[in-house]
Amino acid sequence: MDPSKAPTPAAPEIDEEKKRKADEKKKAKAEEKAAKEAKFKAKQEQVEAEKKRAAEKKKAEAEKKSADPSGASGSASGSSSSSDASDKAAAGDKKLRLKKEYVNPTPVGQKKDTAAPLDAAYDPPTVEAAWYDWWQQCGFFNPEKQVALQQQYGYSSENAKENFTIVIPPPNVTGSLHLGHALTNAVQDALVRYHRMRGFRTLWVPGTDHAGIATQVTVEKRLARERGVNRHDLGREAFIKEVWKWKEEYGGKINIQLRRLGSSLDWSREVFTMDEDRSKAVTEAFVRFYQEGLLYRDTRLVNWDSNLRTAISDVEVDYIDLDGPKMMTVPGHGDNRYEFGVLIEFAYKVDGSDKDELVVATTRVETMLADTAVAIHPNDPRYKHLHGKSVVHPFHGTKIPIICDDKLVDMNFGTGVVKVTPAHDPNDYECGLRHSLPMPTMLTLDGKINAVGGQFEGMLRFDARNAVIKALEEKGLYRGKKPNPMRLGVCSRSNDVIEPRLMPQWWVKCDGLGARALQASNNGDIEFYPASQKDAFARWLSPIRDWCISRQLWWGHRIPAYLVQPKNQAPVDSNSGANWVVARSHEEALKLACQKTGLAESDLTLEQDPDVLDTWFSSGLFPFSVMGWPEKTQDLQTYYPTSILETGQDILFFWVVRMIIMGQQLTGSLPFSKVMLHAMVRDAHGRKMSKALGNVIDPLDVTEGISLEDLHAKLYTGNLDPKEIENAKAGQREDFPNGIGECGTDAMRFALCAYTSQARDINLDIKRVEGYRNFCNKIWNATKLVMLRLGAGFTPAPCKAHGAPLAIPAGARLGEQWILDSLARTVQKTEEGFQKFDFSQATSAIFAFWKDDFCDVYLETIKPILQEEGYSEEVKNATREVMYTCIDVGLRLLHPFMPFLTEELYQRIPRRPGDQIPTIMLAPFPSPAAVAPLINDQIAPGMTVAMDIVRSIRSVRSSYNVVPSKRPKVVINCTTPAQLDTAKAFTDIIKTLSLSGSLEVVNSQAPEPGFAVNVINETSQVYVDIKDLVDVDAEITKLEARRTQLENNRDALAKKINNPQFSKAPANVQEDTTSKFKALEQEIETTKNAIDNFRKLSSK
Repeated sequence: MDPSKAPTPAAPEIDEEKKRKADEKKKAKAEEKAAKEAKFKAKQEQVEAEKKRAAEKKKAEAEKKSADPSGASGSASGSSSSSDASDKAAAGDKKLRLKKEYVNPTPVGQKKDTAAPLDAAYDPPTVEAAWYDWWQQCGFFNPEKQVALQQQYGYSSENAKENFTIVIPPPNVTGSLHLGHALTNAVQDALVRYHRMRGFRTLWVPGTDHAGIATQVTVEKRLARERGVNRHDLGREAFIKEVWKWKEEYGGKINIQLRRLGSSLDWSREVFTMDEDRSKAVTEAFVRFYQEGLLYRDTRLVNWDSNLRTAISDVEVDYIDLDGPKMMTVPGHGDNRYEFGVLIEFAYKVDGSDKDELVVATTRVETMLADTAVAIHPNDPRYKHLHGKSVVHPFHGTKIPIICDDKLVDMNFGTGVVKVTPAHDPNDYECGLRHSLPMPTMLTLDGKINAVGGQFEGMLRFDARNAVIKALEEKGLYRGKKPNPMRLGVCSRSNDVIEPRLMPQWWVKCDGLGARALQASNNGDIEFYPASQKDAFARWLSPIRDWCISRQLWWGHRIPAYLVQPKNQAPVDSNSGANWVVARSHEEALKLACQKTGLAESDLTLEQDPDVLDTWFSSGLFPFSVMGWPEKTQDLQTYYPTSILETGQDILFFWVVRMIIMGQQLTGSLPFSKVMLHAMVRDAHGRKMSKALGNVIDPLDVTEGISLEDLHAKLYTGNLDPKEIENAKAGQREDFPNGIGECGTDAMRFALCAYTSQARDINLDIKRVEGYRNFCNKIWNATKLVMLRLGAGFTPAPCKAHGAPLAIPAGARLGEQWILDSLARTVQKTEEGFQKFDFSQATSAIFAFWKDDFCDVYLETIKPILQEEGYSEEVKNATREVMYTCIDVGLRLLHPFMPFLTEELYQRIPRRPGDQIPTIMLAPFPSPAAVAPLINDQIAPGMTVAMDIVRSIRSVRSSYNVVPSKRPKVVINCTTPAQLDTAKAFTDIIKTLSLSGSLEVVNSQAPEPGFAVNVINETSQVYVDIKDLVDVDAEITKLEARRTQLENNRDALAKKINNPQFSKAPANVQEDTTSKFKALEQEIETTKNAIDNFRKLSSK
């Protein structure tokens, strides 16, 4: 070796300097660890204090309740917290309904005893107890057992030859379900229960996703919090063990929540995306894609998270919209704040010139350390003389070419000059490819400036930003800054500012795959609900970019690719795909390496890629990997392709598109033929759910209820910093001043399905959910009343077969015919809603039937029939039969949305002879064909007229404060034969619903003295005898005021009609105005007569 080229020994002072730096680094790390431990300890003390305060409050309330059984309120105990005081002030005296403690006496898996009478009121914990365990124990969720049981109990359906298969969008194993998950599961379970009741062999496959980044972040935070270590301190193998340990300890929470929501999943088929079979499928998919030329390795730009030290997908990037300059903190940079939302301008000096310079502007001035060109527009006359020249980098002293690029540069924007950093900007990268520019990376993997940065090496990137600006000022090259509205990309997991950077990664070639998926959509092989999502699908695929599937994580499916390194040779280029083999195992990889190099096994070493696959890669296989693919299992042959994919609109590309392209490529068929995409759940103000805003809601807090204090306490169990906690508390105080009242699972499910009518976003108002809890109580009370009226010995009429057509019973009055017609039309609307995946239509129809028609009207009309003399047994029996039919069919209609309440009530009502189906979930779903004989096209219009009359009478009673115990005489005056006939036909119903004493229908008669008059329409009025029920003088005053108002309105119309321009108005406007004028004159005359009648009454 040439002595002149021998390495120079390190100077002693250099060794000392290295040692000093190492000691300082060690000391800083120890101090950082101690600070973390102190911060964690303080946070834990705060959490414990919150818990203690909540426990003390609970104890005090219990003692207070014990001392004061009446529940009278005493003075609240004092509190040192001003926010607590404001909570109490906001809450006021309103009593919050929370879940009552209920001890379930039913042994797990056994059927609940329903022999006892129904409770006085609906109580969700009591109703929901025991049913789910019994359903699961009996195998009702299993498709094979389901069909066998339905056939065993005589429910044979042609649909049993068909499958309805759906897979759950696998929730992340890391955490708990939020209301977005609850919406997904409410909609999916409604579909599943509907199809099961229709006799389809129904399979809903459960599973959870390993959620690479989310899980790794969660476990790393836990390790830092509890032990003050990170994954690098532990090493890969030990860290992975910690993750599996965490998964086993906490991963079951989601399954508990799913059961609480009533999700009827086949748990015997539960999967996890990193279990043995799914891992095998992932490896097989990667290998096949590689063998088929769809996988390659290349160095390209990725979204880089310096805090997590990994590339992330576009779906994991959130954007902060900045209107202008803003100081912000950045993860990994301590409490320092840095300016964003500004354009920094600085000058590059032209090489060989004392006066020429090019001024550029950038939002990321630190990236200039890796600039490799300055671009101008080729047609810009200002810089024609600089073509082919260079500028001098102010810190490196290197020459940077001035290039002409009409794609990158807009000569009319700014100075018309653009700095080019190919390794850190997507547009610059494309420019770099066009001009074959060098592409140096200026950042280390953890976000520090590397050797490319010269004097700034080792600085954190945003510290370097400030240092670069200062250095430019010192060199006289800084030209100022300007406000710059911008979108700042941050990682949704770590909140770190995303850095585009070049990285060698594995990529899926997507152009051909995307074209085939788009063709399937264009051919109608895939249907989208709503239909507008078809266009969104096309936009994602036109064009589709290649998919980066490498992630620099430790938790996930390790990439089955191996770097081939011949022994005793220089290290091969790991960035080049030519030096890699892809195989299902190390043994297979070794054989392929030997074939590739021609060397013996003993002359080679293999190193598996340390990276893992993007979580969406395994999720894209989910519809068929859950069936056992790549093995040709019975489930794969029977249940794949699935029937429909239901999920949120926000992952149309990230999951739906990938499932389609991977299904087509690997199985030769689409994984589903229908895609239903629901809207995003936001809070009542339309804001995205965010822990920092305090508006993320746990579904169980809605079903069970939660106080405001307990909502606050939950904030301390997460990873929010103290300032974020205070902001979140303020948000909770605004939205839930009294906490959240107990709603029950059924009410929440029904509300979420009803909300699906909103197109893009669901602005969830908890008050609406609480309203549906009242609806549940109404159904409860209605069923209890019907069972009382039916009597213990009632047996409903037999039916030829399950789901056979129903009949109108002999003796049915108009009221019975009307409610059966309403029931039949509700069945039609509900069926149509399910067919169109319009759950708003289905829930609206069911709600209107139960509340408006059955409870508020029909059950009121039958009171005299079953309570008074004078009605035949035929009429009474028909009434009982109709009541039963409405309850039976109504509960079965409602079951997909409210499984617990409907099962509880269905188990208590009588059954038709021969009906031994053990559960409502296997009973036939009401079909339009079965209720077709109940349709009566003439009955609904007549009932509408009758209800108009009832409302008019009720209005009079309300206006004159006639108490319910008073039953005045009522006269219905009709001026047309049709109105007269209808009013006479519905006399009994009108009389009952309006609480009238006697009721007479007359033709064109004036009211008698002492009767209050109310106009129903132009051809009918009601007269209510109130002479002994009201203050006559006060009524005269009221009517005179009314007459004055009517006369003013008439005079205004008369002025309009007498205007010469009126004759030029459209004919329909003239006709409408004239009609209103005549109606006002008629009403004025009626009012005058009423006044005269009261005066006559007063004079007597």
